[in-house]
Amino acid sequence: MKCPFCGKSDTQVKDSRDTIDESAVRRRRECAECGGRFTTFERVQLQELTVVKKNGERVPFDREKLLRSINLAVSKCGIQSCEVEKLVEDIRRELESGTVFEICSKDIGEKVMDRLIKINKVAYIRFASVYKDFKEVKDFEEFVSRISS
Repeated sequence: MKCPFCGKSDTQVKDSRDTIDESAVRRRRECAECGGRFTTFERVQLQELTVVKKNGERVPFDREKLLRSINLAVSKCGIQSCEVEKLVEDIRRELESGTVFEICSKDIGEKVMDRLIKINKVAYIRFASVYKDFKEVKDFEEFVSRISS
């Protein structure tokens, strides 16, 4: 594993343990060169997924990008990080266990929204405001009014 601080490949695992939901192994590493410490995660990957973006571009599925976007939506909503991790892991497993190797970004967004509305409506609205890309205030108002009804 390459050190994120100095770029050297000589790193040692200092500690390994399962994550809370046992979906990954968390490894604490130390660089022999600079002494920098960092954490890595090892997860099972059932298949390579490709995400088809709105513009038709194809990119590899990035679990961390999904995690970041959900974390933005749930910030200051009182949702625990372990709950967000579980949500992301559930979506990733669902996608990887399917028979389709390419998935539209729209479908991923819908899966996130289906789960967020059950967890927290404010987080749901925050995620939707980016995902739905509202052009007018009235579009946003209509969306919010449907939720609060």
